[in-house]
Amino acid sequence: MAAPNPRPRRSSSAARIRLRPILHDHAGDRVSAILPIALGLGAGAEARKPLGMAVVGGMLLSTLLTLVVVPVFYTLLARWAGDPLRAKDEQRAEAVGGALATPARH
Repeated sequence: MAAPNPRPRRSSSAARIRLRPILHDHAGDRVSAILPIALGLGAGAEARKPLGMAVVGGMLLSTLLTLVVVPVFYTLLARWAGDPLRAKDEQRAEAVGGALATPARH
């Protein structure tokens, strides 16, 4: 059985796994599609530029919240409330260690 994985390591590995899809979805698709509007390119740009800037700013803020603020909040919440995953990992490690330390009876 593998050693228990502490919460910071679990959080960082989950962030690495989710980083590329989140950046591709937010920055690659949405922001690049709205960028010409935010830059004020084309006819009638004066009317659409504030809306484009608001949308790009909102997308960048939501990306920041998704990648940084939410994981930090959950990590702090788990630390404050007691980490149920850590308790399960410790119980599992004790059970495996206890089973290995107990001599076999014939």
